[in-house]
Parts: sequence; structure tokens; C-alpha cells
Amino acid sequence: MSEKFDVEIPVLIVGGGGAGLTCSILLSNLGVPSLLVSRLPETSRMPKAHILNQRSMEVFTDSGVGSVILARGTPPENCMGFAWYSGFGSGGRDTSHGRRLAFAECWGAGYTDPDYIAASPCAAINLPQIRLEPILKARAEQSPGALIRFNHELIDLKQDADGVTATVLNRESNETYRVRSSYLIGADGGRTVGDLVGVKIGGAAKIRKMVMVHMSADLSQYFDDPDVEFRFVFNPEHPEHLHFGITLLAMGPNQWGYKSEEWSVNMSFAPNDPEPADMDIVKWMREALGIADFNPTIHYKAEWWMESILAEEFRAGRVFLVGDAAHRVPPTGGLGLNTAIQDAHNLCWKIAAVLARRAGDGLLDTYHTERRAVAANNIDTAVRAAKNLEKMGPALGVSRDKSVEENRAALRLFWEDRPGSTERRQAFSTYIGQRTIEYRQHNTDFGYTYDSAAIVSDGTPAPVPLDSVRLYEPNTRPGHPLPHAWVLRAGERMALGSLVHNGHFALIAGENGQAWVKAVETLSAERGIPLRAVRVGVDEGDLADIRLAWLKNRKITSKGAVLVRPDGYIAFRSIHAVDDPYAMLAAAFSQILSTPMD
Repeated sequence: MSEKFDVEIPVLIVGGGGAGLTCSILLSNLGVPSLLVSRLPETSRMPKAHILNQRSMEVFTDSGVGSVILARGTPPENCMGFAWYSGFGSGGRDTSHGRRLAFAECWGAGYTDPDYIAASPCAAINLPQIRLEPILKARAEQSPGALIRFNHELIDLKQDADGVTATVLNRESNETYRVRSSYLIGADGGRTVGDLVGVKIGGAAKIRKMVMVHMSADLSQYFDDPDVEFRFVFNPEHPEHLHFGITLLAMGPNQWGYKSEEWSVNMSFAPNDPEPADMDIVKWMREALGIADFNPTIHYKAEWWMESILAEEFRAGRVFLVGDAAHRVPPTGGLGLNTAIQDAHNLCWKIAAVLARRAGDGLLDTYHTERRAVAANNIDTAVRAAKNLEKMGPALGVSRDKSVEENRAALRLFWEDRPGSTERRQAFSTYIGQRTIEYRQHNTDFGYTYDSAAIVSDGTPAPVPLDSVRLYEPNTRPGHPLPHAWVLRAGERMALGSLVHNGHFALIAGENGQAWVKAVETLSAERGIPLRAVRVGVDEGDLADIRLAWLKNRKITSKGAVLVRPDGYIAFRSIHAVDDPYAMLAAAFSQILSTPMD
């Protein structure tokens, strides 16, 4: 007699943050039922994560929620960059207070940077976590086959050869129930799942104490620049707060830029600073901003540690770790949530393929191989960027060790022509260049590559990047993301990358690559592989390369082809025609999907 369970479902997702909700949506779109449980009664109350990079927006566009996120996010004209200011003081905008000292573009400058426009049909978006997660939750709840249960806590799990048995506590009724699933995704921030399956973690758990305050306040009298999203304020009147200054992030929700009704205030504390819990935070903000009568409405305050944590394994049997359960990334550069979203995108199509018996278990091993390397690189980039924060005060010429007058004089050099002004401005320009590893990390957040059994090498050497962090260089070498190109089909413009939407492989051949198209269509029918096959060319083909963007980056001849995975990564490339495209593609699919050759 078979054992009875309260719930039987292909996938159990533990955790209802950005990673878990994205998994729920993606699995539903792929036809895989899932149950998501979260120990919390609601989505996050912290506006901690907010930058959604281009790759993440491609994932959300694929999952059908991108347009809603775009509509709720910061308008591009209000999200052009960072700016640094002197403290506001009691004088408002007089000659001594509230001066804008410098400006730097960030994350594509509101989708005006040509490199960002060329890289993706999607702009990077700023949307705080407290607004993103309700959008994802609503979408997940509407998705077929997806069950969403907040205030339900995983308390135990056991694995066997055929699946996972989990015990879940309904925190409202205080009753437990058992869930049987083929796979379990741990997206719980590292609270429970990793420990239950014995995954070890390493890294630095406590780098720097952080305080975040979500508040409402009218700051419009102190600014007049609508293009700035992030504002660093250094008040010379209070040297004790000059180590990191104070950061303001506009949160809308109806007005943006300097007219924003709500703000996220971010404060960093050095190890020897007083404990934030013992401080009057409103008084601290008054002093750091230089606004004597500052009296905001506080919605939420949170203290947390900047961490650099990486799990040794992202897979433990039938359990997979995604997001903060697998890695905790310092916030510099906004890589944490983006890494989590892209974990989900990498994993979900693989689980769907295995459950549908189109792929073998070996495909699931590539999740760890591919994503752990990316997470490690992202942590390294974020740690490097975090170290630059220590240089910000010295680059401005201010310090908690200087007097008020000395700090005032240092900041005046930015708007008054005095001896040393050119040198100080140049020193800060150099510092801004160094900070681009945080706010122009285009290759880190978009151009990362994979090297695993689910990638068929074509024997070409890996390119040497001009800058491994800042500069994304499109490439069709296997393991790279598919380069973006606008193409024309039946009179309508479409992004080439949309061919893989909804879990499809895509075979993109040159204009004379009919043999590739015929071969892959035969294979698709034989193996039940969701696939779209097209020829792309300038003068002929199924899709017209209207801007020649594909021609510029394709690196194949008119008779070559590339095979793209459902997550948008190139898995196979043949630069030229071959004698037997069917045999070559059959071998490629067998390797990618970890299935034996017939």
C-alpha cells in the first residue's frame, strides 16, 4: 500500500521572496505545478533590493510580468545616475549648503547608454523590493498549477531515491501537513533548507553593519535635479557622520526624482561605530543631512549585516538552493536579487525538461556548475565595490578627523575656483571612475558565461575581455548569452531573443542554413523538444536583420547555425555548414540534455 500524503506536487518551493516567487511563475509557465510556502505572513517590508538589471528584466519579460514592473518602476528620466551633495544645513540652498558636488551615470543612464541599448530590448529598472514582491506574488497566485501559501513554514524534510517528503506547519492553525514532491527548491534565505540537507557555507558573515529606513518626507526644497536616483549627502557640520555619509534613494510611488514622496535612507557603520540599536536614528539623519527640523514619517527600520556568503553546493540530491539560500552578496551594485532571479531562470527550465523526460538527471547537475561560478564572481565584484565606499570621504577631502571648517573648505573646492580646486575635482573624477565597477558593471550583471556539460564547446578559445566587469562584448561562442538584435517578421519588429520564450530552444541559422532548420525540426518532432527554428539574414531568410545587429555579432557564415537554450544561452555553434547537420545536432542535444544517444 502506497504512503499517503496531504499534498503531492512535482515541485515544492520554500520561500516567498523574489527568488521563490520567480521560480513559481516560471514553473507555471513551463507547465509544472508547484506549491510555494513561506514562513512569513506577507511579502518583504524592507525596500532592500531595488535594481533589476537588463538580464533580470529579460527574465520577467519572458515570464509575462515585465510590463507591470516597468510601469511601477522609476521612470527612466528620474533614474539617470548618482550624485553627491554637501549637507543641507539650516540655510536651504544658500551658497554653503545643499550643493551638488558631482554626478555619475548608473546602469545605462535611463537606457540612454548606447552599450545598454545594443545589449538588450529591456532597460534596467529601479523598483524597491517591497513593491516588486507583491507584483510577483499576484502573478504567481494567478498562474495555473501554482499554489501559494504564506504563513506556512517548512520544519523538516527527508529525501529518498524518488522524491522529497516535507513537513510544513500552518502557522495560523498550528497544524502540520506532509508534502511529497519530486524536487524541492530552497529559496528561504538560508534559514532552514540548507541546514536540513547539510550544505556547508563559507565566506564573511559580518562585514559591515547597515541600517535602512523607509520613510516619507518632502525633500523637494533641497534638490532641483530630477535625473538623480541615488543621492550621497556629506554634511561638513557633523564630521562624526562623514565616514560613509548618508544615502537617499527615491521610492515614489507617484512622484519621482527630488519630488518623491517616499525615500529609502541607507546608513553604513564602521566596526568601531556606536551600535545603531542604541542610537536615535531620526537625530542621526537630521545631523547627517543637515536639516535641523527634519521630522519624517518612519514606515520601517531594519538593521542587517553586509555579508559575503557562498554555499559549497547548490544541489543536494533532489534539493536545490537559489537566491540568498545559496549566496549572500554585498548590496553594492545590486547583484544579490539579480543573481537570485537568474538562478531561478537557469534552474526551472532544467527541472521542467527532466520532469517531462526530455532530459536526464545530469542536466540538473549543471545548475550548480553554472550558477555557483557566477555567484562567486558576483560576490567578488560586490566586495571590490564595497571597498570603494571607504574611499568616498577621502576623495571628497572630508573626514571625521577634520574640523567643521576644514571639511567646509574641502567641499567648497567643488564649486569655487580656489587653489587646489582642479586637483580635488580631478581626484573625485578618478574616484568616480573606480566606482564604475559598482554602477556600470555591465559584463558582470549581463554578460556572464557558462561552462558545463550543458554547453557544447566548439573548440574556439575564450575571448579575453577588455574589462571583465564593466564592458559587455556580445559573442556567439557557446556559453555566452545570445546577442540582442531587432529583427522583422511579417512586418512586425521582434527581439531575436524572444524566440526562446516560454521554454523553447531556438535554432538560429544563417540565411542559407536551410539544412540546419530541416534537421532540427526533425529532431524536435522526434524527441518532443519545444523548439523554434529560423534563418536570419539581411537580404533573405525567415527573419530580416533590419539593423544588421545580428550580422555584426553572429560570427557564423550564411550556412552556419547556433542553438540557444530556453534561458537564452548559446549551447552549440557551427560556424560553417557540415555534411550531416542532423547527426551533429542529435549529438549536441544528447550532451546538453544528458540523454543517451539512440
